[in-house]
Amino acid sequence: MVASALEIFTRDGLWGAFRISHVIVAIMWMGLLWFFNFVQVPAYAEMDAAARNNALDKLTWRALWWFRWAAVATVVFGLLIIAVQAGSDHVYNNDYWRSTAGVTLLLGIIFGFIMLYNVWMVIWPAQQVVIANARNVQAGGEADPNAPAAGRAGAMASRQNTIFSLPLLVFMVGASHFYAYSHFDPKPSIGIWLLYLLIGLAVAAILEANALGKVSGRGSGGLNVIYETHKNAMYTGFALILGFYILAEIMLRS
Repeated sequence: MVASALEIFTRDGLWGAFRISHVIVAIMWMGLLWFFNFVQVPAYAEMDAAARNNALDKLTWRALWWFRWAAVATVVFGLLIIAVQAGSDHVYNNDYWRSTAGVTLLLGIIFGFIMLYNVWMVIWPAQQVVIANARNVQAGGEADPNAPAAGRAGAMASRQNTIFSLPLLVFMVGASHFYAYSHFDPKPSIGIWLLYLLIGLAVAAILEANALGKVSGRGSGGLNVIYETHKNAMYTGFALILGFYILAEIMLRS
Protein backbone atom coordinates (compact mmCIF):
# COMPACT_ATOMS: atom_id res chain seq x y z
CA MET A 1 0.00 0.00 0.00
CA VAL A 2 2.85 2.39 0.85
CA ALA A 3 4.57 1.55 -2.43
CA SER A 4 1.32 2.26 -4.33
CA ALA A 5 0.92 5.59 -2.57
CA LEU A 6 4.46 6.57 -3.49
CA GLU A 7 3.82 5.88 -7.18
CA ILE A 8 2.36 9.34 -7.52
CA PHE A 9 5.90 10.69 -7.15
CA THR A 10 7.14 8.80 -10.20
CA ARG A 11 7.31 10.53 -13.57
CA ASP A 12 4.06 8.93 -14.72
CA GLY A 13 2.39 9.56 -11.37
CA LEU A 14 3.24 13.25 -11.45
CA TRP A 15 2.13 13.46 -15.06
CA GLY A 16 -1.28 12.09 -14.10
CA ALA A 17 -1.59 14.35 -11.06
CA PHE A 18 -0.65 17.44 -13.06
CA ARG A 19 -3.07 16.55 -15.85
CA ILE A 20 -5.96 16.18 -13.40
CA SER A 21 -5.04 19.47 -11.74
CA HIS A 22 -4.72 21.17 -15.12
CA VAL A 23 -8.20 20.05 -16.14
CA ILE A 24 -9.79 21.17 -12.86
CA VAL A 25 -8.34 24.69 -12.87
CA ALA A 26 -8.91 25.04 -16.63
CA ILE A 27 -12.61 24.30 -16.09
CA MET A 28 -12.67 27.02 -13.45
CA TRP A 29 -10.91 29.52 -15.74
CA MET A 30 -13.03 28.80 -18.80
CA GLY A 31 -16.21 28.57 -16.76
CA LEU A 32 -15.70 32.01 -15.24
CA LEU A 33 -14.64 33.47 -18.60
CA TRP A 34 -17.85 32.23 -20.19
CA PHE A 35 -19.90 33.33 -17.16
CA PHE A 36 -18.56 36.86 -17.50
CA ASN A 37 -19.23 36.99 -21.25
CA PHE A 38 -22.40 34.95 -21.66
CA VAL A 39 -24.19 35.79 -18.39
CA GLN A 40 -22.75 38.75 -16.49
CA VAL A 41 -22.28 41.30 -19.29
CA PRO A 42 -25.80 40.86 -20.76
CA ALA A 43 -27.31 40.90 -17.26
CA TYR A 44 -25.42 44.03 -16.20
CA ALA A 45 -26.61 45.80 -19.35
CA GLU A 46 -30.19 45.33 -18.14
CA MET A 47 -29.54 46.59 -14.58
CA ASP A 48 -29.88 50.15 -13.39
CA ALA A 49 -26.64 51.90 -12.44
CA ALA A 50 -27.02 51.40 -8.67
CA ALA A 51 -27.67 47.65 -8.96
CA ARG A 52 -24.82 47.24 -11.42
CA ASN A 53 -22.37 49.11 -9.21
CA ASN A 54 -23.36 46.98 -6.22
CA ALA A 55 -22.91 43.79 -8.25
CA LEU A 56 -19.49 44.96 -9.47
CA ASP A 57 -18.48 45.58 -5.87
CA LYS A 58 -19.85 42.40 -4.33
CA LEU A 59 -19.86 39.82 -7.16
CA THR A 60 -17.41 40.71 -9.89
CA TRP A 61 -14.60 41.54 -7.47
CA ARG A 62 -14.77 38.07 -5.89
CA ALA A 63 -15.19 36.25 -9.21
CA LEU A 64 -12.14 38.01 -10.65
CA TRP A 65 -9.93 36.66 -7.85
CA TRP A 66 -10.78 33.07 -8.79
CA PHE A 67 -10.64 33.94 -12.48
CA ARG A 68 -7.14 35.38 -12.57
CA TRP A 69 -5.56 32.77 -10.27
CA ALA A 70 -7.26 29.91 -12.12
CA ALA A 71 -5.64 31.31 -15.27
CA VAL A 72 -2.20 31.19 -13.63
CA ALA A 73 -2.77 27.70 -12.25
CA THR A 74 -3.95 26.40 -15.63
CA VAL A 75 -0.78 27.57 -17.36
CA VAL A 76 1.51 26.40 -14.54
CA PHE A 77 0.05 22.89 -14.42
CA GLY A 78 0.16 22.72 -18.21
CA LEU A 79 3.86 23.52 -18.19
CA LEU A 80 4.43 20.94 -15.45
CA ILE A 81 2.70 18.28 -17.56
CA ILE A 82 5.18 18.94 -20.34
CA ALA A 83 8.16 19.24 -18.01
CA VAL A 84 7.77 15.82 -16.42
CA GLN A 85 7.47 14.07 -19.79
CA ALA A 86 9.98 16.08 -21.81
CA GLY A 87 13.04 14.41 -23.33
CA SER A 88 13.99 11.98 -26.04
CA ASP A 89 12.65 8.89 -24.25
CA HIS A 90 9.34 10.38 -23.11
CA VAL A 91 6.05 11.71 -24.46
CA TYR A 92 6.99 15.27 -25.36
CA ASN A 93 10.11 14.63 -27.43
CA ASN A 94 11.20 16.21 -30.70
CA ASP A 95 9.22 13.70 -32.76
CA TYR A 96 6.06 14.61 -30.87
CA TRP A 97 6.41 18.36 -31.45
CA ARG A 98 7.06 17.70 -35.16
CA SER A 99 3.78 15.78 -35.49
CA THR A 100 0.32 17.07 -36.35
CA ALA A 101 -0.71 16.58 -32.73
CA GLY A 102 2.38 18.45 -31.59
CA VAL A 103 1.89 21.52 -33.77
CA THR A 104 -1.78 21.83 -32.83
CA LEU A 105 -0.94 21.48 -29.14
CA LEU A 106 1.77 24.12 -29.58
CA LEU A 107 -0.76 26.54 -31.04
CA GLY A 108 -3.09 25.82 -28.13
CA ILE A 109 -0.29 26.61 -25.69
CA ILE A 110 0.45 29.89 -27.47
CA PHE A 111 -3.23 30.85 -27.35
CA GLY A 112 -3.19 30.05 -23.63
CA PHE A 113 -0.22 32.33 -22.99
CA ILE A 114 -1.93 35.17 -24.87
CA MET A 115 -5.08 34.65 -22.84
CA LEU A 116 -3.08 34.70 -19.60
CA TYR A 117 -1.49 37.99 -20.69
CA ASN A 118 -4.93 39.45 -21.37
CA VAL A 119 -6.21 38.39 -17.96
CA TRP A 120 -3.40 39.98 -15.96
CA MET A 121 -2.24 42.85 -18.14
CA VAL A 122 -5.52 44.05 -19.67
CA ILE A 123 -8.69 42.66 -18.06
CA TRP A 124 -7.63 42.83 -14.42
CA PRO A 125 -6.17 46.39 -14.54
CA ALA A 126 -9.24 47.59 -16.46
CA GLN A 127 -11.65 45.97 -14.02
CA GLN A 128 -9.81 47.51 -11.09
CA VAL A 129 -10.65 50.93 -12.54
CA VAL A 130 -14.26 49.97 -13.20
CA ILE A 131 -14.82 48.46 -9.76
CA ALA A 132 -13.07 51.34 -7.97
CA ASN A 133 -15.38 53.70 -9.83
CA ALA A 134 -18.45 51.67 -8.83
CA ARG A 135 -17.40 51.74 -5.18
CA ASN A 136 -16.67 55.45 -5.30
CA VAL A 137 -20.05 56.25 -6.86
CA GLN A 138 -21.83 54.09 -4.26
CA ALA A 139 -20.08 56.09 -1.56
CA GLY A 140 -21.39 59.33 -3.04
CA GLY A 141 -18.31 60.34 -5.01
CA GLU A 142 -17.96 61.56 -8.58
CA ALA A 143 -17.78 59.06 -11.44
CA ASP A 144 -14.32 58.43 -12.84
CA PRO A 145 -14.19 59.70 -16.47
CA ASN A 146 -11.63 56.97 -17.26
CA ALA A 147 -13.98 54.13 -16.27
CA PRO A 148 -15.86 53.78 -19.60
CA ALA A 149 -12.62 53.51 -21.59
CA ALA A 150 -11.22 51.00 -19.11
CA GLY A 151 -14.43 48.99 -19.31
CA ARG A 152 -14.26 48.93 -23.09
CA ALA A 153 -10.60 47.81 -23.08
CA GLY A 154 -11.34 45.03 -20.61
CA ALA A 155 -14.44 43.93 -22.50
CA MET A 156 -12.59 43.66 -25.81
CA ALA A 157 -9.81 41.58 -24.24
CA SER A 158 -12.36 39.39 -22.49
CA ARG A 159 -14.31 38.79 -25.69
CA GLN A 160 -11.05 37.98 -27.48
CA ASN A 161 -10.21 35.46 -24.78
CA THR A 162 -13.63 33.91 -25.34
CA ILE A 163 -12.83 33.63 -29.05
CA PHE A 164 -9.43 32.07 -28.35
CA SER A 165 -10.85 29.68 -25.76
CA LEU A 166 -12.87 27.68 -28.29
CA PRO A 167 -10.09 26.66 -30.71
CA LEU A 168 -7.73 26.32 -27.74
CA LEU A 169 -9.93 23.60 -26.23
CA VAL A 170 -10.10 21.78 -29.56
CA PHE A 171 -6.32 21.98 -29.94
CA MET A 172 -5.79 20.66 -26.41
CA VAL A 173 -8.28 17.80 -26.66
CA GLY A 174 -7.50 17.07 -30.30
CA ALA A 175 -3.77 16.67 -29.62
CA SER A 176 -4.52 13.50 -27.63
CA HIS A 177 -7.39 12.31 -29.80
CA PHE A 178 -8.29 12.97 -33.43
CA TYR A 179 -5.13 14.87 -34.40
CA ALA A 180 -3.03 12.02 -32.97
CA TYR A 181 -4.93 8.85 -33.86
CA SER A 182 -6.82 9.41 -37.11
CA HIS A 183 -5.59 10.09 -40.62
CA PHE A 184 -3.32 13.03 -39.81
CA ASP A 185 0.38 12.78 -40.61
CA PRO A 186 2.48 11.84 -37.56
CA LYS A 187 5.46 13.60 -39.15
CA PRO A 188 4.61 16.18 -41.82
CA SER A 189 7.41 17.85 -43.74
CA ILE A 190 9.12 20.66 -41.86
CA GLY A 191 7.89 23.15 -44.47
CA ILE A 192 4.22 22.19 -44.09
CA TRP A 193 4.57 21.98 -40.31
CA LEU A 194 6.10 25.46 -40.17
CA LEU A 195 3.53 26.95 -42.54
CA TYR A 196 0.64 25.65 -40.43
CA LEU A 197 2.27 27.07 -37.31
CA LEU A 198 2.93 30.45 -38.94
CA ILE A 199 -0.67 30.71 -40.14
CA GLY A 200 -1.84 30.05 -36.59
CA LEU A 201 0.57 32.64 -35.19
CA ALA A 202 -0.55 35.20 -37.77
CA VAL A 203 -4.22 34.70 -36.89
CA ALA A 204 -3.43 34.98 -33.18
CA ALA A 205 -1.30 38.10 -33.69
CA ILE A 206 -3.91 39.93 -35.77
CA LEU A 207 -6.76 39.14 -33.39
CA GLU A 208 -4.73 40.02 -30.30
CA ALA A 209 -3.56 43.30 -31.85
CA ASN A 210 -7.19 44.09 -32.61
CA ALA A 211 -8.25 43.28 -29.05
CA LEU A 212 -5.61 45.73 -27.80
CA GLY A 213 -7.04 48.47 -30.01
CA LYS A 214 -4.19 48.42 -32.55
CA VAL A 215 -6.24 47.49 -35.64
CA SER A 216 -9.78 48.87 -35.44
CA GLY A 217 -9.31 51.11 -32.40
CA ARG A 218 -11.73 50.98 -29.48
CA GLY A 219 -14.86 51.84 -31.41
CA SER A 220 -17.57 49.59 -32.79
CA GLY A 221 -16.49 49.47 -36.43
CA GLY A 222 -14.19 47.28 -38.48
CA LEU A 223 -12.96 44.02 -37.01
CA ASN A 224 -14.40 45.03 -33.63
CA VAL A 225 -17.74 43.66 -34.78
CA ILE A 226 -16.57 40.31 -33.37
CA TYR A 227 -16.67 41.82 -29.86
CA GLU A 228 -20.02 43.59 -30.01
CA THR A 229 -22.05 40.67 -28.64
CA HIS A 230 -21.21 37.40 -26.94
CA LYS A 231 -22.87 35.63 -29.88
CA ASN A 232 -20.47 37.30 -32.31
CA ALA A 233 -17.55 36.14 -30.18
CA MET A 234 -18.92 32.59 -30.14
CA TYR A 235 -19.44 32.56 -33.91
CA THR A 236 -15.87 33.79 -34.41
CA GLY A 237 -14.47 31.13 -32.09
CA PHE A 238 -16.38 28.36 -33.88
CA ALA A 239 -15.24 29.75 -37.24
CA LEU A 240 -11.62 29.46 -36.03
CA ILE A 241 -12.22 25.84 -35.00
CA LEU A 242 -13.60 25.05 -38.43
CA GLY A 243 -10.90 27.00 -40.24
CA PHE A 244 -8.01 25.38 -38.43
CA TYR A 245 -9.52 21.92 -38.86
CA ILE A 246 -10.08 22.37 -42.60
CA LEU A 247 -6.55 23.70 -42.90
CA ALA A 248 -5.24 20.60 -41.10
CA GLU A 249 -7.26 18.38 -43.45
CA ILE A 250 -5.66 20.11 -46.43
CA MET A 251 -2.10 20.41 -45.14
CA LEU A 252 -1.53 17.69 -42.53
CA ARG A 253 -3.17 14.54 -43.85
CA SER A 254 -1.06 11.39 -44.05
